[in-house]
Amino acid sequence: MDSLPELTFGQRLKVYRERSGKSRTVLGGLVGRSAEWVKAVETDRILPPRIHMLDRIARALKIDVSALAAELGERSAVVNGPEHPALVSVRAALNHVALPGDAPPESLSGLRERLAVAWAARHQAADHRTVLGGLLPGLLRDGQRAVLAYEGDQRRRAQALWAETLGLAQMFIAYQPAAELLWRVTDRAMVAAQESGDPEAIARAGWFLCQVHREAGDWDTAMRVTLEVLSALEPRTADGSTNLLALWGALNFEAAYTAARAGEEGRAWRYWDRADQVAQRLPADFYQPQTSFSRVIMGAHAVTVAVELQKSGEAVRQARRHDAAAIPSRPRRARHLIEVARAHYGRDDKETAVAVLRKAYESAPETIRFNGYARQITVDLLDGPRSTRDDARDLAMRVGLVS
Repeated sequence: MDSLPELTFGQRLKVYRERSGKSRTVLGGLVGRSAEWVKAVETDRILPPRIHMLDRIARALKIDVSALAAELGERSAVVNGPEHPALVSVRAALNHVALPGDAPPESLSGLRERLAVAWAARHQAADHRTVLGGLLPGLLRDGQRAVLAYEGDQRRRAQALWAETLGLAQMFIAYQPAAELLWRVTDRAMVAAQESGDPEAIARAGWFLCQVHREAGDWDTAMRVTLEVLSALEPRTADGSTNLLALWGALNFEAAYTAARAGEEGRAWRYWDRADQVAQRLPADFYQPQTSFSRVIMGAHAVTVAVELQKSGEAVRQARRHDAAAIPSRPRRARHLIEVARAHYGRDDKETAVAVLRKAYESAPETIRFNGYARQITVDLLDGPRSTRDDARDLAMRVGLVS
């Protein structure tokens, strides 16, 4: 029987942890996470863990996993992103084992051009996951063939392109029920980047790796990876390319984001400041294609830091200072608007929250469809004040949360 029916997931976890006599530090250690992560879950600052982590927590607390999952039920499936129809073909391409001599490799210049087209399409398309789902199987097949076929310097260049292709695949796979595939892709990308010896490839792979660790709740590793890559790259930024400088700035922001997720306010804003200083060194119209790092993105980054620190008022203030329409990437603009909606929702301004989510949907429907925070807020607003219910239901139908 469920004796805690009115509690949120985080409140439920705290009750069971305290009943077991374990501190946050102890529970975190038993499940491979930090005390700060446990606190964030208990205070509902982050979404509930997925089922494999629920099972580990339940075992550590010596309770049945159903006791923790009772209040999630079907709701867990609702707030987690669905499986995109193209995931089957992308998974098959990643699982394919190419052999030397399977087919003549494509030229490296041809692969580079196709990758550039794919990144541009990713930023310009409202249905960006669908577009990537169509492009990735061929890119993954041909990228792997190139790595096997070329030798010497050409092989190292092929490894860098292969790592970048895997990063594109990571963007497609993220927020779908394919955690094991996501980890495999991320690890392969870092290995390929290291073998290429290309600082930009290593920076990109480190940026992606940091995000996967952070989203899994392993903030300590996310920060360690980020700082190690930052330290390795710093000497090269003085006389490196503009793109490398932008990637270094993007990594500084990832450190800010991770610190904010962990509730470390001073550290978070310190790294945001460092990232902003890098952004001001870039040309005004420069936009890094993998990370979106640029001058224009720093306002969106400020909103994210404030939201993660649970400073909703500051996040709204930052959002008012910056024009979302100035962000050239449709999915990145939608992601920013979701963060703005989180800020308004945190201030209990539900009408503005749903209005901003509708703008996010107009920018890139597939961003909001796969974003857990956007889905969760939309579901919550279905039972919100009468003034928001119709808009929330319309949005929920468009996103696929209700029929």
